[in-house]
Amino acid sequence: MNHDVLRIQGGTALTGQVSASGSKNAALPILAASILADQPVRIGRVPRLSDVVVMQRLLAELGVSNRWTADGWLELETVALNAVQARYQLVRQMRASFCVLGPLLARRQRAIVSLPGGCNIGPRPVDLHLAGLAQLGAEIRIHRGYVWAQADRLRGARIDLSGRHGSTVTGTANVLSAAVLAQGETWLTGAACEPEIVDLGRFLIALGAQIEGLGTSTLHIRGVEQLGGTSYQVIPDRIEAATLLVAGAITAGRVTVSHMAPKHVHQVLNALDEAGCQLQIDTDRVTLKGPTRPRPLQIVTGPYPAIPTDVQAQLMALCTLADGTSQVCETVFPQRFQHAAELARLGAVVEQQENLATVRGRPTLHGATVQATDLRASAALVLAGLAADGQTTVQKIAHLDRGYEAMDEKLSRLSGHVRRCLDNQPAVNRKLNRASTSDQ
Repeated sequence: MNHDVLRIQGGTALTGQVSASGSKNAALPILAASILADQPVRIGRVPRLSDVVVMQRLLAELGVSNRWTADGWLELETVALNAVQARYQLVRQMRASFCVLGPLLARRQRAIVSLPGGCNIGPRPVDLHLAGLAQLGAEIRIHRGYVWAQADRLRGARIDLSGRHGSTVTGTANVLSAAVLAQGETWLTGAACEPEIVDLGRFLIALGAQIEGLGTSTLHIRGVEQLGGTSYQVIPDRIEAATLLVAGAITAGRVTVSHMAPKHVHQVLNALDEAGCQLQIDTDRVTLKGPTRPRPLQIVTGPYPAIPTDVQAQLMALCTLADGTSQVCETVFPQRFQHAAELARLGAVVEQQENLATVRGRPTLHGATVQATDLRASAALVLAGLAADGQTTVQKIAHLDRGYEAMDEKLSRLSGHVRRCLDNQPAVNRKLNRASTSDQ
């Protein structure tokens, strides 16, 4: 178990340039979809994260060999077709593991996949995943915490993926990945439009799939008999890029994030502009100069292209220092406010009522010991610690390592005083002990 903490000496304006890593939320479903390929695939810009290690282990158990190359690509090849069970011990660690269900069913006609785990941010049912696969002709039952699915050959269908809270991203990934090998044509309506789904679709097309409508809520898939191999690079991580920009804003710093896609965070950039940040936006980079004190914001999260729920906690951290009162409305996961109580330990004033949080800005925050409750909450606490007077210790940063590649090192390159250390021991420079993948 990872008992590392981050010790942050706040009050320093971040300055400099860092590069965004490849997208975690794009890489994971793409890696799951490699099950579909009849030939080897090479994936570039896969971030070195604990979630990726979990996916590698899961794929290895499912007969997909995977290894890192000397130049940083991940090579994958199916070496056995008989394994169809995704164990609870792995799937419970991250929700994206559930994305192997569709590829297993389409490629191997059978799948036994544990119901998913992941961050505790509220209910995220998989009924739309299962309903979509059933409409493609799968027989599905749930037994002792596992989804059992089988189909001799999936058949194209018209499937509506609209849910009560909008489209389902992982559900779209699962059904899309299954439909590319289904017999006939499939129409998906209510599909997720997120850049990560577009990236998955482009990867599938590179394998030989026939997909139209990527980036819209209606996808048209013509099933093919088999898929080949490819070399493919995942898109930049828009959530990491946004987090780094907010880090510059909250510390009144000047930060450039390169190798990113500004169009993927358009609404976040609008919010930062409203907060009083000066922005220079180029094709693949953004330079931000933070205000002495941010202006208050009215934030409403939603499906793409709205402000992502995965940036809500970071923007709330920024609002804690605003010159006025901000409101944060969470429409995707209404219970996703566990970070508010931890921000209060730093002196933030946050009042919550159902899915609406009112943040009364203060001139300063003060360092304290706080505990990460989920992946994006951990990022918010790190950002608040960077801005707070004195030292902040962020515990349970295993959450952070699930979604941010060497975040402590990147912040240090921006002149942030951030050190990773063992809990209850003096702060020392310790690089993330990433699990070895040599045996995958």
